Amino acid sequence: MSEKHYSFFGNVNKTFDKAAAFTKWDPGVLEQIKECNAVYQMKFPVKMDDGRIEVIEAYRVQHSQHKTPCKGGIRFAAEVNQDEVMALAALMTYKCAIVNVPFGGGKGGIKVDPKKYSAYELEKITRRYTAELIKKNFIGPGTDVPAPDYGTGEREMSWILDTYSSLRPGEIDSAGCVTGKPVTQGGVRGRREATGLGVFFGLRQVCNMPEMMKKAGLSPGVEGKRVVVQGLGNVGYHTAKFFQDAGAKIIGLAEYEGAIYNEEGLDVDEVFQNRRKTGTILNFPGAKNFAKNTDALEMDCEILIPAALENVIHEENAPKVKAKIIGEAANGPLTPEADEIFAQRGMLVVPDMYLNAGGVTVSYFEWLKNLSHVRYGRMEKRFTENMNAHIIGQIESLSGKKIDSEEKEFIMHGADEVDLVYSGLEETMITATREIVEVWKSNPQIPDMRTAAFVVAIDKVGTSYAELGIFP
Repeated sequence: MSEKHYSFFGNVNKTFDKAAAFTKWDPGVLEQIKECNAVYQMKFPVKMDDGRIEVIEAYRVQHSQHKTPCKGGIRFAAEVNQDEVMALAALMTYKCAIVNVPFGGGKGGIKVDPKKYSAYELEKITRRYTAELIKKNFIGPGTDVPAPDYGTGEREMSWILDTYSSLRPGEIDSAGCVTGKPVTQGGVRGRREATGLGVFFGLRQVCNMPEMMKKAGLSPGVEGKRVVVQGLGNVGYHTAKFFQDAGAKIIGLAEYEGAIYNEEGLDVDEVFQNRRKTGTILNFPGAKNFAKNTDALEMDCEILIPAALENVIHEENAPKVKAKIIGEAANGPLTPEADEIFAQRGMLVVPDMYLNAGGVTVSYFEWLKNLSHVRYGRMEKRFTENMNAHIIGQIESLSGKKIDSEEKEFIMHGADEVDLVYSGLEETMITATREIVEVWKSNPQIPDMRTAAFVVAIDKVGTSYAELGIFP
């Protein structure tokens, strides 16, 4: 990519301004929606295993409080900076608005490379960061609820919960101060695969819309479509897996150490297990290696899913991308220049700001579970099963025929927590896709799906501000 000053937050606002032109809001309202409400930069000392003191730089940004609490992940990465955290917090505001999750956007970041620290050092950093957030009221079930992001997971969320609970003893809803926790700590089943499943549901809905597929020059449906996934982390792996299970063909997979392809299709699980054993995606039996990992982005396929970091597709490689549909599973994998190039080429970009909202949607379900203090399905599962068994018994006795045992089991099944989570996520992604496409269709001037998604978000946040009477 050519060397020039790049601002992720600036890019988000550039897209915001483009979409704002298609809305009815006063410039002052738009200015309020766009800006970050609060930016907290902190530095704190932590004693390392070898006895030296290291000063850690960290951030928490609350972009919008049009709805509370604020919501957004915490990333651990050496590249963390204020501009990036502000941009990701802004995207969280728009993302939550689009998928009708009643949160404002937030984001956190700690400037460390987690690979270079021991588990004990990471625990001390995480706990100290949590204590700093508590001091400034930047965390709590009703104010700001973090979650996992790049470089963090269930383990870090447990440390955050434990630190919060010990510094806020007796707070009955303290489990709701953070999401993405292990199930034993109040987490929700289905959270781990939520983002990947959301990406699948969103893209499947797009593929099931005849008018959208006509635009892309493809036949409707997911089955048989060739898919390339960049990134085999939590999001990339689950996205690839759900596509594979739905009958799509995963022909290319890329990771930071390299990329592989097989026109006949790759088995995602086998590649994943092989990488665990050998430490690399390369030299997988039956697959060929690409010369460099970014070559996978230029492979001939129907659907390309960048599921790693931001800015992987830019003005220099965008003209070489051959996919008909680009599904942004990562945050900001395309630069605005790449967006323009794809729009001119008539390629369909399904934008990150709603497509990867599966994580925050299921985080919302987890937060609700924590506030209600009861597991999903616990109250009604047996009642549903007993009622369904009774109905089947009546049908069999009236018809004199027996229902096949496999079918009977399927009909009788009462919803478990994970069934309800999947169902809620599917409903969320289908509704959001339809809303965005409707706005895009109703205004032919809107150039692409990303702008349409921003228009939906701006309208929802603007309406919230107006109804709250924030502008006297």
